Amino acid sequence: MQDDHRADVAVIGAGIMGTAIVSRLIETGHKVSVFDLDAEKVAALQAKGAYAAGSVEDAVSRSAFCVLSLNHANIVRAVVFGEKGVSAAANADKVLIDMSSIDPAETADMATRLRRETGMAWVDCPLSGGVPGALSGRLTIMAGGSPEDFERARVVMRHLAANYTLMGASGAGQTTKLINQLFCAVLFQAVAEAVKLAEAGGVDPAAIPAALAGGRADSRILQEFMAKFAARDFSPTGRIDNMLKDLDSLQAFALKTKTPLPMTGAVVEIHRLLCSAGLGPKDSAEMMRLLDGFQAG
Repeated sequence: MQDDHRADVAVIGAGIMGTAIVSRLIETGHKVSVFDLDAEKVAALQAKGAYAAGSVEDAVSRSAFCVLSLNHANIVRAVVFGEKGVSAAANADKVLIDMSSIDPAETADMATRLRRETGMAWVDCPLSGGVPGALSGRLTIMAGGSPEDFERARVVMRHLAANYTLMGASGAGQTTKLINQLFCAVLFQAVAEAVKLAEAGGVDPAAIPAALAGGRADSRILQEFMAKFAARDFSPTGRIDNMLKDLDSLQAFALKTKTPLPMTGAVVEIHRLLCSAGLGPKDSAEMMRLLDGFQAG
């Protein structure tokens, strides 16, 4: 039995976000089993106190909750339903918490299948807030699932999220994440253009966030990223190709629902151009290179 505050948690995926999630869960007293194909990443987390599982099945068999932090729906499907995957150790007492950002319809399909075949619950919990949010327990989590399963997952989410909101049935969290990414992508581009405009007008762009604080143009992205973009600080906070993946999902969803997104379409093509220039694995601040004519760096 789990108490109201701590749990045995399997985390599948030890990338940048997965590593931050594992670190936070260990810090807050959870017993964590981790699996990733990259042995070095697992070893680093094992040094912090995580159990290095031999397979996904091994990790899930030891845990009441299974957190997924993966990049694509096809990877999620393989991890859940493949050989020695989640389903091999699943039962009705366990909850899968998918913190990946994937297609809403595929999420709903996999959640239904997992419940039907094993009884295991599924709550889609895509996130906003990045590594700093995970490490401080200040993530914004937009969830999809039943109200009961949403509350069951709170045992884990209470230590990762400051804002944990149920948006509807399975897939609704993923739809809300697409909306989040729409805002982020468009605002990143707006910040980059504002930096160039300020520079052209002889205004220090790093002074803009304080000047606009509290006004209608204010936003977290303005406050957190304008000075970074202005300094051409390319230290990693999020990958351009990961944003493009989400934007491609967003456009596919918009096409399916016949939703016009003209501004988003332009920003998608800018991200595609950056990826074609080899900047996909880089930070969003690299958007400045395009506006600089690729002269910086």
